[in-house]
Amino acid sequence: MNNSNHRIPVGMLGIISAIGIVYGDIGTSPLYVLKAIIYGLPDNQWSNAEYILGAVSCIIWTLTLQTTLKYVIITLKADNKGEGGILSLYALIRRRYRWAFVVAIIGAAALLADGAITPAITIITAVEGLNSLYSNIPIIPVTLLIIFVLFLIQPLGTAALGRYFGVGMTIWFSTLAILGLNRLLPNLDVLAAFNPMYAIEFIIKAPDALVILGAIFMCTTGAEALYSDLGHCGLKNIRISWGFVKVCLIVNYLGQAAWIIHNPELVDPTINPFYMMMPEWFRLIGIIMSTVAAFIACQALISGAFTIISEAISLELWPNVHIRYPTLIKGQMYIPSINYTLFVLCALMVIGFGSSVNLEAAYGLAITLSMLMTTILLFFYFMKNNKPLWYSVPLTFFFLLIESGFFVANAQKFFHGGYASILIAGLIFVMMYAWYCGRRIKREYNTFDRLDKDYLAKIVAVSHDKTIEKVATHLFYLTRAQSPHSIESKISFSLFEKKPKRADTYWFVGINRMDEPYQFDYEIEILVPYKVFRININLGFKVDMHAEQYIQLIATKMEQQNLVCLSSRYSSLKEKRGDSLYVIVERTLRNVDIYFVQKPLLVLYTFIKRKFTSDTEMFDLDPTSTLIEYVPIVANEYENDCDTLKQLIEQSHMSITGQLPEEEINENPQQS
Repeated sequence: MNNSNHRIPVGMLGIISAIGIVYGDIGTSPLYVLKAIIYGLPDNQWSNAEYILGAVSCIIWTLTLQTTLKYVIITLKADNKGEGGILSLYALIRRRYRWAFVVAIIGAAALLADGAITPAITIITAVEGLNSLYSNIPIIPVTLLIIFVLFLIQPLGTAALGRYFGVGMTIWFSTLAILGLNRLLPNLDVLAAFNPMYAIEFIIKAPDALVILGAIFMCTTGAEALYSDLGHCGLKNIRISWGFVKVCLIVNYLGQAAWIIHNPELVDPTINPFYMMMPEWFRLIGIIMSTVAAFIACQALISGAFTIISEAISLELWPNVHIRYPTLIKGQMYIPSINYTLFVLCALMVIGFGSSVNLEAAYGLAITLSMLMTTILLFFYFMKNNKPLWYSVPLTFFFLLIESGFFVANAQKFFHGGYASILIAGLIFVMMYAWYCGRRIKREYNTFDRLDKDYLAKIVAVSHDKTIEKVATHLFYLTRAQSPHSIESKISFSLFEKKPKRADTYWFVGINRMDEPYQFDYEIEILVPYKVFRININLGFKVDMHAEQYIQLIATKMEQQNLVCLSSRYSSLKEKRGDSLYVIVERTLRNVDIYFVQKPLLVLYTFIKRKFTSDTEMFDLDPTSTLIEYVPIVANEYENDCDTLKQLIEQSHMSITGQLPEEEINENPQQS
């Protein structure tokens, strides 16, 4: 596959698209961060200039250390062929640190949970601003309508959305800077917030500093989504655009601080300094703009969620679900099931919490957990790439210290709403963990048969046995056996024991997902000329799964090279291509003695597989030409028990009661 088709060009269009797709979450944080800080301060403490400068200093240095240093400068380098996100980071280290999947799915689950809260809090905050001018506007219905429209347009793809959203967010960030400068220039004393000592003294001296740190952390919550959106926009586009975005954000925060310090009589926990700092004549325009920006802001989390699920499927951490690729641009996708799920969760958050103040209590805890997991994986990435300990250990410890502080601060919110995000993250984690472990448990009972001379002769004999009903001209089995000369015993059971399968050609097809995103190659092994073949197809984890199309194209190429005849064997249909049947063999565990903790995982895995995923859909096979068979797996212990039982029967005394009719006795040749 030509990777050049998937390159994201660096230029003005790419930079503007990055501003629209990546920085929406961070870009709308000025709507609620200082508002939440004021709400967390004790009465009248917002009139204390040192506290306000200390809080803004914490914001400036959080954006600098957490977003700029950790993510934009360091973590974005840890890309998997241009793809980012915590699961791409895990893919880079999983061959050396397989146990790290637990860390990866904790972080991925937390980030997905954050994707359910961010649209809710961002949009409802903007609508509340509109309600402050027009009190008859119903906040909840309007918020739900905006969220519905947001998720409704996702099938257009991030390429189309980024083009329009980018222009809108560029105007938004410019407006943030202008509004901030309007208050900052007459009050340059607030520039003292750049001094980190204000931040340190605030953390030490401020009352309820932990609670306020939870509010401060919200200024950087979009950083993890920034990393996940790397494949949507490209490294250079993200880095270049961040310089502009960061300046606009800091200037706006300083402008809000200037307004609070110089208007203490107007400040109270019920007002939002972001809207109050605006000139009267501009306030309506500003509120409308913030509502539009909030709409766009949610795109970063949604597109990041699509990326996470796509990578989780490829890494066998999530059930196989349908993925659409609206464009040929690398990393851009749409996953209907995730889109619908996020919409439902966002709507429930809005209805359940009802206001931005309540949602702020639920916000931040899950994403802090995700950042901690990324830092841990980043350390093992350093180790895998032989980074010196003097570099990797202090850097990892530094970020763990910062994020642990924010985690403790956000943990204060747990009983005030944080439980909602942890509950969502917990459910996602259980699903990922059960799926991954369930597959591993079933693999433990995998047995394989060698495709040796005798085995292949048996296939040929079945193919020529006219007493067996013919199932297809071309019979395809999907196999996970790594060796080209072996297949799973379950396929042998299907071929010879369950119901013998007679066909003219037999194909064993293995499809392997690779760590490189856009790899595509295949190998062909001719086991019996013109009769039995093995094909191995290697797909990168971002390549669309169209197994049937790939197989048929490879078979056609083989026919052109005179390696196989694909024509129908029926005399009346000689001019047509022969019919094909794809067989997927599933295993059912019987009498398997497994550990107690594994049983619920296996039950949950089986439930998920039957209810939420389909191999036919996952491999993109025609359901009218696909057969799914179930064969039993019997544990060795059960087989031993059967052998013992057989011996007991042979050694036991046989007693037959009753008498055969006289005419049957006379017909018995041994009685005559």
